[in-house]
Amino acid sequence: MPAPTPPARIVLTTTANPEEAARLGRTLVEERLVACATLISSVQSIYRWQGAVESAAETLLLLKTSPDQLAALEARLHELHSYQTPEFLVLKVDAASQPYLDWLTASLGQP
Repeated sequence: MPAPTPPARIVLTTTANPEEAARLGRTLVEERLVACATLISSVQSIYRWQGAVESAAETLLLLKTSPDQLAALEARLHELHSYQTPEFLVLKVDAASQPYLDWLTASLGQP
């Protein structure tokens, strides 16, 4: 029997610059929608937008949260984000250490 999926998710989004990523990350942590926001600056994205192939320097934001927070996190991210259609990709976590999961849960203010 496989082990149960840990109650943790990683949400990916990109931002226009490191300042926006830091603002979003801090706000989402303060509001307890995410336990941690990791900024990876200087990523290059190539994508199709409004019929044209575009390229942009962006900052990748990794947001660590729980499945219970996903709907509220997505709604809040859309409110705060400068992009018309911000990236919101949710990755399941296959395994995690129990101390990390305990910290994540406590950081989100969940029982």
